[in-house]
Amino acid sequence: QAQVVESGGGLVQAGGSLRLSCAASGRPNSRSHMAWFRQAPGKERVLVAAIAGSGTARYYDDSVKGRFTISRDNAKNTVYLQMDRLQPEDTAVYYCAASSVWPVSITTIVAWGQGTQVTVSS
Repeated sequence: QAQVVESGGGLVQAGGSLRLSCAASGRPNSRSHMAWFRQAPGKERVLVAAIAGSGTARYYDDSVKGRFTISRDNAKNTVYLQMDRLQPEDTAVYYCAASSVWPVSITTIVAWGQGTQVTVSS
């Protein structure tokens, strides 16, 4: 019943922008606490950004603070990650995830998306 599906990845030049979307249905849904993780080759999966179900609380990893913006549109059951001023080190598979509790960590996730590739060229 639960679905978390990402889209919007692709290839972009350094300094460019992408917007990732995450559509949720069933349980969990977009009113759950939602998060974006990323995993680069040979690296552990790390939390990039998170947004509480209310939309009023947000978290950003220091590496993306000021460049990425997480938002949600509960009417559309969709969570977004706006990525601006992208850098080659942002290259990774990005995963949308739903969390049962706040704050979000990798151990609190109850549903994972399939991942979408983001590649930033120099």
